[in-house]
Amino acid sequence: MTRIFSWAAQVSDRDATVASLKAAKGSFGAFAQVTAETEAEAHAASEAGIEMLVCRASNVAKVRKGAPRAFITAALGFANAITDEEILRTAFAALIDGADAVLTGRRLEVVSLLASEDIPVVGHLGFVPRKSTWVGNIRAVGKTGDEALELFHKFCRLEDAGAFAVECELVPARLMAEITQRSSLVTISLGSGPSAEVAFLFSSDICGETDTVPRHARKYGDLASLNRQVEAERIRALSAFRTDVAGAAFPQDSETATIPDEALEKFLNEVDR
Repeated sequence: MTRIFSWAAQVSDRDATVASLKAAKGSFGAFAQVTAETEAEAHAASEAGIEMLVCRASNVAKVRKGAPRAFITAALGFANAITDEEILRTAFAALIDGADAVLTGRRLEVVSLLASEDIPVVGHLGFVPRKSTWVGNIRAVGKTGDEALELFHKFCRLEDAGAFAVECELVPARLMAEITQRSSLVTISLGSGPSAEVAFLFSSDICGETDTVPRHARKYGDLASLNRQVEAERIRALSAFRTDVAGAAFPQDSETATIPDEALEKFLNEVDR
């Protein structure tokens, strides 16, 4: 744990910093990152020893409250910050709320814009879901020689633009191993094999919030079953309430307020006069 000043100029402890992430270059699996959008999710991840969290920029304050020591990356939404001024305002607001870095899949000029303000920028390469129409379907990126070479050039351009790290999504593992040793970028692997400084999975996949998970993920919990139990119990309780209302079994005397006889009598005398 390291003590720093946050972007809000507050003395803060962090499980990771930009400096420690860069110093870990070549130490694969040195850090773990998961998603968190609520205070509860962030707290659980922090208690589990997860050093890094990523969330929407609008949720940084809640996530920071749940995980005071985590390295938080704020994802800048494509639609929430469009112009350069909006991008900067959104980024600085997220940093003041407690973020340590920002994530963007926008053009290189945006990366340079942010980096020129000394904002730690994480890029996004490989399979970028919102841009999947360009690769035709949901698939790994870099499986042909030409595509692998183009991907490497994107790493180089992202590095030149000023990013310090990159989320690498669905890059073939052997290609990822070759690229990461040829780049000074801190690599964050999401479905791109073990050759990265940071291993990243979505909390929803880890905790089993759905019955199926992507091929690159692993389900460690079964919240889906628990959620079904919660939903069934909610319906059971609500149904019982409705039945009692229909049968005049709710409310009972013990569940209602009372008024003394003399007070009610006085009220009735006054009203009926």
